[in-house]
Amino acid sequence: MSTGNIGQRIKDLRRARSMSQADLAAAMTRSESWVSQVERGVQPVERLSVLQALADALGVTVRELRPDTVTEPEPADNQPESNDLDALRVALTGHPALGSLFGEVAEDLPSSVDDFRADVEHVWDLAHASSYAALSERLAVLLPRLEAAVRQPPADRRRELHALRARAYQVAAASFVRQDEPDAAWVAADRALQAAELADEPLEVVASLFRMAHAFMRQQHIEQAEYAASAAVSVLDPRSESPTCPPEELSLLGAMNLVLAVIHAREGNRKASHQHIERARAIAARIGEDRNDFDTEFGPTNVELHAVSTAVDLGDAGLALDEAEGVDASGLSPERQSRFLLDVARAHAQRRHVGEAVAALIEAEELAPEQIRTHHLSRGIIRDLVQLSGERVPEQLTQLAERCAVS
Repeated sequence: MSTGNIGQRIKDLRRARSMSQADLAAAMTRSESWVSQVERGVQPVERLSVLQALADALGVTVRELRPDTVTEPEPADNQPESNDLDALRVALTGHPALGSLFGEVAEDLPSSVDDFRADVEHVWDLAHASSYAALSERLAVLLPRLEAAVRQPPADRRRELHALRARAYQVAAASFVRQDEPDAAWVAADRALQAAELADEPLEVVASLFRMAHAFMRQQHIEQAEYAASAAVSVLDPRSESPTCPPEELSLLGAMNLVLAVIHAREGNRKASHQHIERARAIAARIGEDRNDFDTEFGPTNVELHAVSTAVDLGDAGLALDEAEGVDASGLSPERQSRFLLDVARAHAQRRHVGEAVAALIEAEELAPEQIRTHHLSRGIIRDLVQLSGERVPEQLTQLAERCAVS
């Protein structure tokens, strides 16, 4: 069945249930413009998970929506495995250093800010490697120690400690987003923002907003995500016109443009998404190299990774695969490389290329097993691939599904 016929079918079913496009959009947690584009055949609908969500919103089966789709019921107990961030979540609970309000003095704290700095760098290394179990264990200890240290003498080191607190909470926020815990990510990002302001570090404030925007996106609070990213861009854009604008600031501006590109892609706004990708490309070209300012890994390569990802979000699988052919992500972190391969797998799944999608997922798993085995996108792709395979599920896919607790 063609995409256009699916669009007409969706429109007919919606009208038969006296639903407006806005009603269907709300039920889908999508934009009204996305629904309009689907019904007009502008926005392709290929992923089985999206078809299932549409069917649920319209009160029909996927087969009624698209007769050529093979679906199987998903077991009720098919829940993700633990993502190993439980200790970190507990560390975010309550007041971060309650004892200090009652005069308690924390013992055995590092005497040097440099020791804290080394600890923060280490947990960021773990995040870039997608080693979430180790990260959770280290960060659950580090955060309370930082919170205690900043409340104790000497006062002259507090600004530096606040800056390190900001970075530590940023890594917590980034990890929670990647492991599908956006509520905890929002809390961590908000604490990072407050710490960055106390440190009098405006760029760390922007970096914290970057993490907050990602938390909002994962919560499907698209308007808030767009507001956070747009606010940062509106301040940084005029400053970037100066020929002496530092690369660190340009990196944040570029990263925020990539956030906006993703937001618009998920809303089905192809033009706006492409505009922000092109703006990010221009900024990356000006910087001239892959960097990792504020742990954003912004640079020419990361822009191309986002070009692939947004193309997949827009349903342009062919374009995504063409773009991916020219990308060498080997210089980026395992987390970024595995996420790129995850997007390649998504594109192949849209084209119903089961073998190629499985190969990309397995390569991604080799790079960052914790990320792939718990990420909501990888689990969704695996489900789609199993359904696409029908009764002849490849052995590699069966084993991958078992490792990711997808049945």
